Amino acid sequence: MELAEKLSRLKDELAPFEDPQERLGFLVDRSRRAPRLPPEERTDANRVTGCISVVWLAGPGAPEACEFRAHADSPVVHGLLVLLCDFYRGAPSGAVAGCEIDPLAELGITHGLSPTRINGLASARARIRGIARAAIAGGC
Repeated sequence: MELAEKLSRLKDELAPFEDPQERLGFLVDRSRRAPRLPPEERTDANRVTGCISVVWLAGPGAPEACEFRAHADSPVVHGLLVLLCDFYRGAPSGAVAGCEIDPLAELGITHGLSPTRINGLASARARIRGIARAAIAGGC
């Protein structure tokens, strides 16, 4: 599925939640069912810098399809990270590496978030794109 199509589906999924707090609550609840990042992957190498929350993001990038997993000590940040991982999951590394779409902004989720949280999520998105670039280069 193309990333633009995934974004459209996510917009439809979140459309019933007009209130930003309800939307975040839905994402937090949804993230509780997501696979957890195993403790052995919570390493300095997988730590996302630039986040106030403790955040780890890992993924075996592969040229044909990326797979990402994340964990954060904040339930809200964890919910947002799971959304990012779901958005990019299964997409070819080239599409992820070159993706200019910020799904959180496009979905209106960043409205009302603090600037530090927005910057941290941008760091997580940059890490996802870096994993994809490494997969293209054969580094994963």
